[in-house]
Amino acid sequence: MDDERQLTYIAVEGPIGVGKTTLAKALGKALDARVILEEAEDNPFLPHFYKNPTRYALHTQLAFLVSRYRQQQEIYQRDLFHKTTVADYLFEKDRIFASVTLNEEELHLYSRIADLLQDATPTPSIVVMLQASAEALMQRIRKRGRGFEAPMELGYLQTVCETYNRHFFDYTDVPLLVVNTDEVNVATDEVELQELIRQMRQPRPGVQYYVPVSRRHNR
Repeated sequence: MDDERQLTYIAVEGPIGVGKTTLAKALGKALDARVILEEAEDNPFLPHFYKNPTRYALHTQLAFLVSRYRQQQEIYQRDLFHKTTVADYLFEKDRIFASVTLNEEELHLYSRIADLLQDATPTPSIVVMLQASAEALMQRIRKRGRGFEAPMELGYLQTVCETYNRHFFDYTDVPLLVVNTDEVNVATDEVELQELIRQMRQPRPGVQYYVPVSRRHNR
């Protein structure tokens, strides 16, 4: 339909363990899209960061910044086989984590570098923001069993969740669709996934909140 939003570039966002990669892969399959996944496990400083955040925060953030910038340039490259690209992160997520982990001097340096790169990254058609309680995230992180995440503390997750919520509270850069994953798993439920895609295509500006099929039918 002419009045539908064209989903050329979808960014899936949310805190650690919320299910970004799972949803990005599901959307990629449903939309026959190219999928670009964050290379978190390739960051050589990340295991050190979780053990000693103060010492390795800047190293970790700069490594992520460069890696994500390189991946973002791939989105600019035309894909003859796919009309849509789905990424399991938004480039500016780096700033969210930087504001949590870096001290004032480090953040100033980081921001100067990030500002130079930001303008050379593509703008998503829509951002899908996944939310969950810190307690639920901790359970999911423990369940997936990544060794380098073992030292992560609940307090750190709570801070990350709060920072995400503040950042996206009045987000106006691109349309934003918020999904509470405590109450619905849109990645594994085919009915909910198709409804999510339908709501993503609706050409409404600003922040919208996903209404699960199950809740709507129970009204």
